[in-house]
Amino acid sequence: MGKMFELGTAQQEEPEEEEVFETNWKESVEKFDDMGLREEVLRGIYGYGYKDPSPIQMKAILPVVQGKDTIAQAQSGTGKTGAFTIGILQSIDPSSQHTQALIVSPTRELSMQIAYVVHSIGEFMGVKVHACVGGTKVGDDIRALKHGAQIVVGTPGRVHDMMRRGFLKSDYLKLFTLDEADEMLQAGFQQSIKDIFKYLPGDIQISLFSATLPPDILKLTKHFMRDPAKILVKAEDLTLEGIKQYYIAVE
Repeated sequence: MGKMFELGTAQQEEPEEEEVFETNWKESVEKFDDMGLREEVLRGIYGYGYKDPSPIQMKAILPVVQGKDTIAQAQSGTGKTGAFTIGILQSIDPSSQHTQALIVSPTRELSMQIAYVVHSIGEFMGVKVHACVGGTKVGDDIRALKHGAQIVVGTPGRVHDMMRRGFLKSDYLKLFTLDEADEMLQAGFQQSIKDIFKYLPGDIQISLFSATLPPDILKLTKHFMRDPAKILVKAEDLTLEGIKQYYIAVE
């Protein structure tokens, strides 16, 4: 138990050539129906309103489903949440009530939003999702975790607190996802993430999703990821279909 690595080590090393983030995962699937997903997941995808996968979903769902550590970079609003949600739902065992996936994000609002997406797409699997976030009653978290939550989404402080107190058990955890990974591995959250890692199984599958991935963050990933699939969706390849812009003239 406990995935051993030293966050921050990368910054102390001798200066070296700046790492360039390049895609090493070339496979891309243009239809959800061709991804080998279970029927309940597909029903959830279409029920949620997705028709065709976005560029990040075409590339990033498959390595997660295949059990690979994954680093994916794409702009906000391009379907990152859908990508890791679908990968996680395909990978867990819906017949087991144990917590099998943990998703950590920097804010309460984002965690609640992710939990809603997971609940919506996982509707036909009957998956139990719980949002473990600050600003809510600790007792509610304890009750939900005791009743069983197959997927837990949360903010670092509350997630670590529930792990430390033994209510969020990691014995059956298969997948750990960091959303907004660039922010999560910066100084403000680094200690909390480090504390969470102490409770994770050594063989856990890790995914990082982020809009930006600075070189120092990429160096850090070498300390806790195994030969990750790297996916970069460049801005020029994106169509932000999920974002509508409008304005109201206010006199």
